[in-house]
Amino acid sequence: MNAGVALAAVAVVSLATAVIGFYGLRISRTTGDFYVASRTVRPWWNASAIGGEYLSAASFLGVAGLILLSGTDALWFPVGYTAGYLMLLLFVAAPLRRSGAYTIPDFTESRLSSRMVRRVTSLVVVMVGWLYIVPQLHGAALTIRIATGLPSWVGSVAVVVVVCLTVAAGGMRSITFVQAFQYWLKLTALAVPILFIIFVLAGNGAAPQSPPAVNPTHLAPAGLYQNVSLLVALLFGTLGLPHVLVRFYTNPDGHSARRTTLIVLGLLSVFYLFPTAYGLVARMYAPDLARSGQPDAMVLRLPGELVGGTPGDLLSALVVAGAFAAFLSTTSGLVVSLAGVISQDILGGSVRGFRLAAVVSAVVPLGFALMTGSLALAGSVGLVFAFTASTVCPVLLLGIWWRGLTDVGAIAGMLTGGVLCGGAMIAGSVSGSGLTPAWLAQPAAWSVPAAFAVMVIVSRATAHRIPATMPRIMTRLHTPERPLATER
Repeated sequence: MNAGVALAAVAVVSLATAVIGFYGLRISRTTGDFYVASRTVRPWWNASAIGGEYLSAASFLGVAGLILLSGTDALWFPVGYTAGYLMLLLFVAAPLRRSGAYTIPDFTESRLSSRMVRRVTSLVVVMVGWLYIVPQLHGAALTIRIATGLPSWVGSVAVVVVVCLTVAAGGMRSITFVQAFQYWLKLTALAVPILFIIFVLAGNGAAPQSPPAVNPTHLAPAGLYQNVSLLVALLFGTLGLPHVLVRFYTNPDGHSARRTTLIVLGLLSVFYLFPTAYGLVARMYAPDLARSGQPDAMVLRLPGELVGGTPGDLLSALVVAGAFAAFLSTTSGLVVSLAGVISQDILGGSVRGFRLAAVVSAVVPLGFALMTGSLALAGSVGLVFAFTASTVCPVLLLGIWWRGLTDVGAIAGMLTGGVLCGGAMIAGSVSGSGLTPAWLAQPAAWSVPAAFAVMVIVSRATAHRIPATMPRIMTRLHTPERPLATER
């Protein structure tokens, strides 16, 4: 891989992100612009932006690496990521939009009439966001080191600097334009090289090789329990991702929110064809890449391995550009959602408070990323989904669909899920990947039901705390909105 060409690709993506972000600054004037783009984002724009922020380092690099190592076992990741959006469409998208809240803590406070629920939800949302940002920064560090030879920390710092500039400058409205552009860049950056590689292999008459002889039990699911637990994490975790949920507040109405989710399902389905193709092609024609000890770098190295020369360098640079766009877009979405929470709960909810909160939201996980080593990207993000499924998801689903939820029950359930899942994650990391039992490596199968059960049991025991505003709010959540006459 030509380091100069790869570095130029990173620079172009960063510059384009900054330019588009500063363009959004020209039309970001109000607090509503910064938090939810004044609720004026149309479905196709919003769907592209959601695809941009949702398709993270795990999707761009991690899925293909896991398929290289373990074949079809790793297909549960793209299946789970995409199917989670179907659940989002069925159970959350439109009611959440009708709630009128800016953030998830706004929703829980309004639904349960409790400041304490808001504080606990805010804490959980911030933890989820920071846990999710760290793998993006690890992916940026890996990409910079592999592609340019520069120190790993350069990649992480570069992502944080660009994200802070674009988010603080224009808020949600700017990031919408940026992430929509980055989705299509990521799709192009994967599609063009793999199609070129397939044509080259077909023209050369290359013969498939033996698949890599590795045992990736610590990287990919293997067995019934792991598969079930992973699916629980991905399906329910998607429902609680704060950077995805905040997007549905930017639609004009609930009908637009549902249309947005349908379009996202299509965009995700198309995108995941290409990481799958990378993994399968590498498994058949470049199995030696599995023995490098860095399967996440396979997508970056495959064009140079199978094409080579100047065409290989140019294709590799395109992949690097797409990978960096993945880190920037997901981190941007997370920082926007966290800045909204921190600003409203601590800094008064002003535009100035939002900008300060954006910097804090990005710098804190940067510190953790610089102090920790990179794990398998898809696996680490899967654990974040498990934590989200065990905390945010139960309070959202029960808050939307069950009249009996109380503030005490919501707090007890979130704390139970957080402690159980978080404890399993810590215990698994301490024991070492080769020694971690399946129930610790994939805790969602038991931590998610435990969180739901505690939430329901405690709510029933404290039924006298059901807020008097509950009937009015539930009616609002489930009364269909009339689509705007100007919608296309």
